[in-house]
Amino acid sequence: MSEDYRKMWQDLGLDLDAHNALLNVLGQGYQQVFLSQQDRPEGMGYFDFVMSEVHGLRIKELLDEKAAGRKIIGSYCVFVPEEIVLAADATLVGLCSGADFATEDVEKLLPRNTCALIKSSFGFKIGKVCPYLESADMIVGENTCDGKKKAYESLDGLIDNLFIMDLPQVKSENGRVLLKAEYQRFKASLETLTGVTVTADALKSSICTVNAKRAALHRLSSLRKADPAPISGLDALLANQVFFYDNPARFTDSVNKICDELEQRIASKQGVFPEKTPRILVSGCPQAVPNWKLPMIVEAAGAVIVGEESCVGERGTRNLTDASGETVDEMIEAIVDRYFKVDCAIFTPNPERLDHIQQMVADYKADGVIYYGLQFCQPYLMESMPVEKALEEKNIPCLRIETDYSMEDVGQLTTRVEAFVEQLR
Repeated sequence: MSEDYRKMWQDLGLDLDAHNALLNVLGQGYQQVFLSQQDRPEGMGYFDFVMSEVHGLRIKELLDEKAAGRKIIGSYCVFVPEEIVLAADATLVGLCSGADFATEDVEKLLPRNTCALIKSSFGFKIGKVCPYLESADMIVGENTCDGKKKAYESLDGLIDNLFIMDLPQVKSENGRVLLKAEYQRFKASLETLTGVTVTADALKSSICTVNAKRAALHRLSSLRKADPAPISGLDALLANQVFFYDNPARFTDSVNKICDELEQRIASKQGVFPEKTPRILVSGCPQAVPNWKLPMIVEAAGAVIVGEESCVGERGTRNLTDASGETVDEMIEAIVDRYFKVDCAIFTPNPERLDHIQQMVADYKADGVIYYGLQFCQPYLMESMPVEKALEEKNIPCLRIETDYSMEDVGQLTTRVEAFVEQLR
């Protein structure tokens, strides 16, 4: 890495030795998982570049924005509305939470049986290895699960400007009222931080920007319905992961370019896997960078992942926001409507999610579902049972996987996944 980058990380207060060790592991893992794939679309070269510069050029861009007076907002959840952030002349970035780090120190603050995602987010902060976290002017925490609710109490002592957003647990009229009130409170807090008043013109423009970004991923998802699959599940997941980090306009343009290439592949019947390869839908917990373990195992076993029913996937991006409103309040209503459709496992009851999974199986012509749950993630693990029951009633094969971010169970998971894929054949 260049001396400029080293100084940039040092100025952010990162632990340089720990950070370099993390980057080495990330780079080696990326090369092993992604660059070893055969016949990748050429357009994936952009995403390879983004990952090579994920803690370099992208961080410099954010720091340049800060130097120009723009605020950086860090987020852990798809319920944080990017539309409002952009309208307040700020930038939203996803925060690190896809690998184990500083586990021993984390377990001095949190119980050992806390879910991997929460422990990971703490580890990146305590270990001082996440430049996104350290460059942010505000961190948004959200009260989704009970684990996060209590964990943010401890994180509050480690972060200067932590905004906690309350979220409804029931999709009722009262729940919608709560979500709107929280989004209005968030908007007011952003306006105070940035000194910028959210106007109708700015909000309409930001809605269109975020809609375009999601629409590009919708296009990519639709192309994955083809057989043979024109892109691997690993590469499609990477695009969904970069969604949370990249410049919105550049990301949109890059995804649409790769879609142009995939359309040509489909027309010429060129796939990254042979026709009739077993097709898998992955459902459940989000898979943040660098959590590529499960898709690596699945596609090495001779199947192709054709969709993700996940926050890092279709659950997080499938709905657009109505941009027809003319006033700020009308557009806030539209934003609330859009995010209230997210069928996260925090909601109870949650029949929409069961319907959504079954619809995705049909749309993507999936032969089976792998239900992915992080250890100790109560909402998604408990919801796995009604999901399995609903799939069983439709004679849709389902394999439930419960794991964490370590590589210790790769052998066991490989055996189970290979047997499942063989069953689908």
